[in-house]
Amino acid sequence: MALLALLPNAAMAAGDARACAAETDNDQRLGCYDRIFAGDRGTPPRPPGKTESVTPLPLEANDNEHVPSVMSKLWELGPEDKRGRFVVRTYLPNFLLPVHYTTSINRSPSSPTQAPGKANPNYRNIEAKLQISLRAKIAEDLFLPGADLWFAYTQRSLWQIWDRTDSSPFRSTDYQPEAIYVIPVPPSIGELPFGWNLRLLQVGMAHQSNGQSDPLSRSWNRIYAGIGLEHGDVGLHLRLNKRLPETKNNDQNPDLTSQIGRGEIAMNWYPGPSTLALSWRTSLSSLSRGSLQFDLTHPVFADKPTGLRWYAQLFTGYGETLLDYNHRQTRIGLGLSLFQF
Repeated sequence: MALLALLPNAAMAAGDARACAAETDNDQRLGCYDRIFAGDRGTPPRPPGKTESVTPLPLEANDNEHVPSVMSKLWELGPEDKRGRFVVRTYLPNFLLPVHYTTSINRSPSSPTQAPGKANPNYRNIEAKLQISLRAKIAEDLFLPGADLWFAYTQRSLWQIWDRTDSSPFRSTDYQPEAIYVIPVPPSIGELPFGWNLRLLQVGMAHQSNGQSDPLSRSWNRIYAGIGLEHGDVGLHLRLNKRLPETKNNDQNPDLTSQIGRGEIAMNWYPGPSTLALSWRTSLSSLSRGSLQFDLTHPVFADKPTGLRWYAQLFTGYGETLLDYNHRQTRIGLGLSLFQF
């Protein structure tokens, strides 16, 4: 769900550029582009009386031209999008859902190699969910033209904030450092049928663990490959995970990928001020496993679409957290997205 964190900012720029393209007057169109990409949104257009020679900006893309794209803005795919190294940005959505209801709380987690944890009868079906996710580019133009190496860190917690009997403990926290190599696809190669465009290729390596001791310890390491496609205001990410092997004595969750899936398809749609995302994790060998997740955001203040946003999330299936990787449930949460930049 990497796109959702930054869609409000990038989508506004892409949408404004499409509006500029519809302007028939050359002077007005150039002034419109200037206000967007030169950062001067308050500069008025040239007076109609001035007749300066202007070359129309073409919409067709080739290897030397840059067409506004949400995915390009998010991953800095074009020369015009680059912001340099070590600039911290948001990655996956950052949110706080103080009301997060589950149909089945996991009171005694277990796995094939781990005995059930001590059951807690006080855990409530309503808890809070918190996620913080950041990234920074650590190398530009690495190995291939325009290709960048990013480092990301994501932390997700389930907080029994309503369990006052146990002093509101954190029930589960997952930690995920990640390295991501992003390769931009030239427009001349990435143009696909039916208006779709292949924007990027990704390869990465991630470690995920919950930092707990046995019998509640869970972890895995993986490498992955993915692609990013775009069609107007719709973005699509496809990713395939390959778990790195562990010794039998160290594997606390040997059946993890058969439960949560080996691949992921994530779609992002930004039809206006709202953003919508749908994610499906599956191994295709068993459609009864994996998960579906739907995310919706909308500005709290209409005049500040890139500020505080309402956040709603619906999840059903396996693996919302590592501790619940083999526990099926349906969850719905309501709250706020914390920030995006």
